[in-house]
Amino acid sequence: MPEKTDISQAISRHADDILKRWLELQSAPDKMMGAAERQETSRFSSDFLKTFTVACGRGAHDISAPHWAPVREILENLSASRANAGYSPSDTAAFVFSLKKPVFEALLKEHGSTPGSLTDALWEATTVLDSLGLLVTEFHQRTREGVISRQQEELLELSTPVVRLWENVLALPLIGTLDSARTQVVMQNLLDAIVETRSDYAIIDITGVPVVDTLVAQHLLKTVAAARLMGADCLISGVRPQIAQTIIHLGVDLSNVTTKATLADAFAVALRRSGLKVSRLEQRQAADSR
Repeated sequence: MPEKTDISQAISRHADDILKRWLELQSAPDKMMGAAERQETSRFSSDFLKTFTVACGRGAHDISAPHWAPVREILENLSASRANAGYSPSDTAAFVFSLKKPVFEALLKEHGSTPGSLTDALWEATTVLDSLGLLVTEFHQRTREGVISRQQEELLELSTPVVRLWENVLALPLIGTLDSARTQVVMQNLLDAIVETRSDYAIIDITGVPVVDTLVAQHLLKTVAAARLMGADCLISGVRPQIAQTIIHLGVDLSNVTTKATLADAFAVALRRSGLKVSRLEQRQAADSR
């Protein structure tokens, strides 16, 4: 059994004082913690201090060692909780860094009369706590990236709604840039809607797409081809003069796709192909009265 380090000995002898002092630093007036946050912080702090003491007792030189796994797990859970709650990386890392002062005070009590031992103990404590603080930041960043990724996926879903214009006609208004990831979502949503509603016509409206380049045009053609494979005729609306010139300049062939300047024009075409016609009520009444 390896001999306990100076850190583990100091914490073991002054655990209650360290925990009390540490909680005071974390719940300072400028922290503005609620009752639930204080309770969670107290629980994390108590669990961390116990596992941290044990891990230091087995060797404080490498926090990636197996005996540091319980400490890393607590910090990962803490980081995930605080990242989801909107804490910044620095606020989350302060959980570890605020432990320095109570530990240093305990080490001073233990080795105050022997400067050499005190220096070694302080250096060891600084090294391990700094490493853990950086680890917390990495955990926090990883969680935030996961949250951002999920939000982006949700925004993609929300930004590509399929609207049922008529019993046989769907519309997919696009707003913003159309990249590969979004094209996949667009295509999937449109195909699902075609199957669900058994529609024969789908209108892709690009009025809100600021720029149409070769890549965007290719994405549109792929979506049109996929819709046709599902048995639906696809039309593209919102083709402005600038977009028409760009498409011609790029040499993109849209000759097999019906394009219209406005969604209303494309809708009229879809209705006509369905054998339907929109007429004014006055005209219909006049025709019926003859």
